[in-house]
Formats: sequence, C-alpha cells, structure tokens
Amino acid sequence: MKLSKTSIVSWVVVLWICKVFLFSLPYKFTLHPDTQHIFGTIGQWMKDYIGDSGGALFMNYGSYAVGGVELLTSLILLSPALFLAMKKLGLLANSPSSHALHALGFALAAVVMSGAVFFHLFTPLGVEVIHEGQGDGGSLFYAATSILILGTLMAVVNYMTFKREA
Repeated sequence: MKLSKTSIVSWVVVLWICKVFLFSLPYKFTLHPDTQHIFGTIGQWMKDYIGDSGGALFMNYGSYAVGGVELLTSLILLSPALFLAMKKLGLLANSPSSHALHALGFALAAVVMSGAVFFHLFTPLGVEVIHEGQGDGGSLFYAATSILILGTLMAVVNYMTFKREA
C-alpha cells in the first residue's frame, strides 16, 4: 500500500496535533495550577462580557470542556489507524475514508485553536502566559497558532482529496 503525499503530510500533522492535545490533558483534567491560571484569567475577563455566572462556569469547567473536545479530536484524527488495523485483522470489511476522518478532525482542531488564539490575543492572558513570575515564551500561543493554520489547511486538502476519491 503506497501512501500519497497528502496522507504522509496528514499523518505528520496528526502526530503534532495529538502530541499537543494529549500531552496537555493531564494538566486540564487535574486542574494544574497553570491551567487554573489560564482558565481563571480568561474566565475573569469573560465576566465583563457574559456575566459573573458565565465567567465562573468557564473558570470552573472550561478546562474540562476544552480537554474533552481535544480528546475527541485526537481520537478522530487517530481513528484511521485503528480502522486500518481492524481491516487487516479481518474484523472490518470496509473502513471509513481516512481523508474524510482527517478532514473532520483537522476542522475540529482548527476550531478549538481559533478560540485559544483569540483568548491569547484579546484577553489579559496575552501571547506569553506568565504565571508565578515564569513565562512560557509564547509556546502555548505558537502551538495554538500552528494548529489553527495547519488544521485549516489540512481540513481543506483532505476534504478535497476525499471528494475527488468519492
């Protein structure tokens, strides 16, 4: 089975996105102090725009919601490998198009990261997250921006490839 250039590039981008999303889950799901700072800063800012209860909801549950979407996105992006393995083992006659699944996963990743980029640029969070005197050098912002751009581009490329193959 020969992989196309689109498939190879897609898998490289899938690995990058899943690394960023999956490695951040322990921080989001355990309410690490850095996570509390990020979602607390944004939630405090949101209180001015959507009210105290909306801002408080984001402060208390935003990391779980975002982490849940990032986990779902990672599962969608990685699922073609599972479907291929099941097909090779004879457990599945036909598998969904990897291009269709990747188009969906990349679009979800871009949507989630558009929110992250927005919050970095337009709230007190800032491009460089500074917590307890330590800055991240903008690494969270740059990762979010790369996933927004790559996710958008790869969603379009994979969707077009899927439509051409269908």
